Amino acid sequence: MTKEYKNYINGKWVASSSGEIFENTNPANCNEVLGRFQKSNKKDVDKAVAAAAKAKKMWRETPAPKRGEIMYKVAELLVKHKESLAQDMTKEMGKVIAETRGDVQEAIDLTYFAAGEGRRMAGETVPSELKNKFAMSVRMPLGVVACITPWNFPLAIPSWKLIPALICGNTAVIKPAEDTPLTVVNFMDIFEKAGLPPGVVNMVTGYGPDAGAPLVEHKDVDMVSFTGSTQTGAGIASACAQRMKQYSLEMGGKNAIIIMDDANLNLALEGVMFGAFGTTGQRCTACSRVVIHKKVAKKFTDMLVERAKKLKLGNGLDEKVDMGPLINDRAREKVHRYVEIGKEEGAKLLTGGSHANSKVCKSGYFYQPTVFTDVESKMRIAQEEIFGPVVSILACNSFEEAVDIVNDSTYGLSSAIYTQDVNRAFKAIELLETGLTYVNASTIGAEIQLPFGGIKGTGNGHREVGIAALETFSEWKSVFVDYSGKLQKAQIDHD
Repeated sequence: MTKEYKNYINGKWVASSSGEIFENTNPANCNEVLGRFQKSNKKDVDKAVAAAAKAKKMWRETPAPKRGEIMYKVAELLVKHKESLAQDMTKEMGKVIAETRGDVQEAIDLTYFAAGEGRRMAGETVPSELKNKFAMSVRMPLGVVACITPWNFPLAIPSWKLIPALICGNTAVIKPAEDTPLTVVNFMDIFEKAGLPPGVVNMVTGYGPDAGAPLVEHKDVDMVSFTGSTQTGAGIASACAQRMKQYSLEMGGKNAIIIMDDANLNLALEGVMFGAFGTTGQRCTACSRVVIHKKVAKKFTDMLVERAKKLKLGNGLDEKVDMGPLINDRAREKVHRYVEIGKEEGAKLLTGGSHANSKVCKSGYFYQPTVFTDVESKMRIAQEEIFGPVVSILACNSFEEAVDIVNDSTYGLSSAIYTQDVNRAFKAIELLETGLTYVNASTIGAEIQLPFGGIKGTGNGHREVGIAALETFSEWKSVFVDYSGKLQKAQIDHD
């Protein structure tokens, strides 16, 4: 019997009002059903938001250090269940077990980090211009936060949103991606075991139009935090703007690695392999463009093609597998459409370019690691997010030209440069129009103690993780205390 999982609302596991369920399958073996989940609707969202709204006063009045202590217990439980969480994640998302262990570790690191902020949560004190007056600022929670999370990092990204939001004193409702609900169900179980009071975190599973849209539009939701496609993010921004509610968007990317003629090519190769084919290319920070100096382009391209051909595809639970499947058949067909577009545009296909149909891959959504060369910056495969194991090689004549190619994008999430010239590296940091820049490292591999986010079509200025996450999930209140016992003239002038 396949297990049926419920929604988590007001501290209880409950069935959807719709009475409908949907199945979650293993993308490495689409015949394997991992569970049945609630197909939630607006009634379920209303119940979840009502629970969060009811718990709001209690939670914001819970001292922040006490909130941090509960988050510390969450971190301890994540450590305890790390392997089982990683295995479930590989089954439902497909990426290799080493990567899902890293996904859990990122949630662990973030939770420990944010738990400590419960004892800091710093504002500032400043001198007043008047005698007998005290001036300071304090952080205040936003209220009820709606979290809509993607399938490619089923635990790390929910933790990026929920943990800082809770530390700041908000309550939350999360809707996980329909492709990866099991990991967030497991996360809710951990919150429950850690002793989080009922209603502080709530979860509804289901599809965007049925559950996601009502959550965004709900009058009692004060802030929406979304990670996903730029198209969906733009719709959320519009809906929130109409309702005067805050929103944080983390969307697409078209990330590039620059390889200069003085680069350590072996090091650069490792970075490109990890960036292009890690998580089967299904990362917003994935390296989908390599901008390389013409002096070393042929040599590096040969090295890359040779390594790509040797990647072992299969079920991510096999420790020897290098690359797992795409998340579903729609994703695989999208990747293949872009491969055909690349060929039509005149790019040269060097390896890959088709479904992987070996014995171990025939029951899943596998696609061959794919490399294009002779790619021009204005080609669609160099401009649009493919979200799969496809990398394009673009040649350049100089550092300046390389920077121009990287910046010729509507996105602005991650970039990297491989060079042994320290001056050039620092110039790249200054000039590359992205929220993240790596020097002699791949475009992926964020650390939770630094802000994460992009510019242009990637984000709207908010940042996740690090201290910057507190800015996203709280608002400032300025406080003036006048103990002079009289109304002072400067105050009248200012008002």
